[in-house]
Amino acid sequence: MRRVLLAGAAFMALAVAAPAHAVTDPVGDFLPTYVGPQDADLDVTEFLVTFNAADSVFNIRATMAGDIDPSNPGLYAIGVNTGTGVIQPFANIGNPNVIFNQVVVVTKTGASFLGANLLTANVFDNVFTISVPLALLPSTGFAPTEYGWNIWPRLAPPPSGNDVISDFAPNNATMTATVPEPAAWALMIGGFAFVGGLLRRRSLRAALPV
Repeated sequence: MRRVLLAGAAFMALAVAAPAHAVTDPVGDFLPTYVGPQDADLDVTEFLVTFNAADSVFNIRATMAGDIDPSNPGLYAIGVNTGTGVIQPFANIGNPNVIFNQVVVVTKTGASFLGANLLTANVFDNVFTISVPLALLPSTGFAPTEYGWNIWPRLAPPPSGNDVISDFAPNNATMTATVPEPAAWALMIGGFAFVGGLLRRRSLRAALPV
């Protein structure tokens, strides 16, 4: 069973990784204004957003320098600029170009929200992923592929100050979503079908008389 899942995971990893362009961030680059513990799960090392136009969903993946530990304080704020974002008040910590008008909040347990809308992130080891429907992020001027994105871990939500923000990715800026090529989506679907087929064959063999 483990080999089956690993084979399918390999297919899907290729599908996602091949066309994507993640923003990488150095390990240990905690902001000099940050006053909290330098826990590895508050240090972003990679951030990626892809847009699935067929399903109208943004798929977000963030990687930290160490395993995400819900017993440690902290959460992840993901800023989104749907077209009317303005420069936010981060200049006093040396990040004057962070722009957003919506925020997705992801906790270390996976419980997440966007305004009043509850979401669920998948947390495993040092990575979390979350899918956000475009319907929850309606455009205010940009096409979905033009939306700006950034992430900043912090010890506590506002109204706590900026000194509890540990890191930014991209540094002092925003990134746009990647749109995987149709062939990549086909490869991902093929990976799911491959796993399903192997599991069905295993079930059939188990059911046959010896």
